[in-house]
Amino acid sequence: MNAASSGTVAVLAGGVGAARFLRGLLRVHRAADVTAIVNVGDDFTLHGLHISPDLDTVTYTLAEQINTETGWGRAGETWRVLTELGRLGGQDWFQLGDLDLALHLFRTQRRSEGATLSEVTGEIAASFGLELRLLPVSDHPIQTRITPAEPTDAPEIDFQDYFVAQRHGIAVRAVRFAGIDAAQPAPGVLDALSTADVVVIAPSNPFVSIGPVVDVPEVRETLARRRDSAVAVSPIVGGTSIKGPAGAMMRELGHEPSVVGIARLYVGFASTLVIDNADRDLAPAVAAAGMTPVVTDSIMSSPERAAALARTTLEAVNGP
Repeated sequence: MNAASSGTVAVLAGGVGAARFLRGLLRVHRAADVTAIVNVGDDFTLHGLHISPDLDTVTYTLAEQINTETGWGRAGETWRVLTELGRLGGQDWFQLGDLDLALHLFRTQRRSEGATLSEVTGEIAASFGLELRLLPVSDHPIQTRITPAEPTDAPEIDFQDYFVAQRHGIAVRAVRFAGIDAAQPAPGVLDALSTADVVVIAPSNPFVSIGPVVDVPEVRETLARRRDSAVAVSPIVGGTSIKGPAGAMMRELGHEPSVVGIARLYVGFASTLVIDNADRDLAPAVAAAGMTPVVTDSIMSSPERAAALARTTLEAVNGP
């Protein structure tokens, strides 16, 4: 589909929801004018390999190679390595298919040769034919750590333990980003955020997807300085998240699980909040929280609907 809008766009992105939004955005906007700045708090090491789940989900989705049934992993995947690993008694709780493993092997090899994560990410994006600029928010390691609500003395666990091994089925008392204070934005991140005509906060979990992006030193401050041209898309619809634990996590961490709660979290660095028709009655409360509400159909049930959402999101700042 031909691009229908102009100017540069920077998108703060997490996993599945952000990837679907970006796929819609690239239907209505020139890819070369889009920079996606992606969470790396989910990154971890398994089998000695550097795995970047959010970067990979965005890459596979935009390359039309995502497993549409799961929302993660490659389409047409095979599982011979994982099956044999399980037979041998190895760790097979995190499902890595053969094609997926090849990407992690390449990333790990390049990192061992001295390449930064952002350099490798660019190489991988180019290999998939992607024309947008895909950046990790930082080349430095950041680890999202979860403290379970029960028992009261529960130790922190790794995000992937919470999200995958325990299927995000436990209540959360706290979220911490280990290493973030010493992290620096990857090359190009602050420039993209400062100079883009529009900044979009994609519909991603505000704590474990957007949090590890905006809490990297200088990112939140950079966003705040150009707040008037920053727009967020609510990941909460009708009081719950479309996918994942965002709604439950908001409640567990003491925030209202609604578009109003999202507005209160984002008001310092975005001026506009796109909300779903299901939350139309909460638009005045969003406005009272300090953000301009834009009401539309935000359910990305098809690429066409994702494109319509992206168009509305850009017009919320730029005008039609």
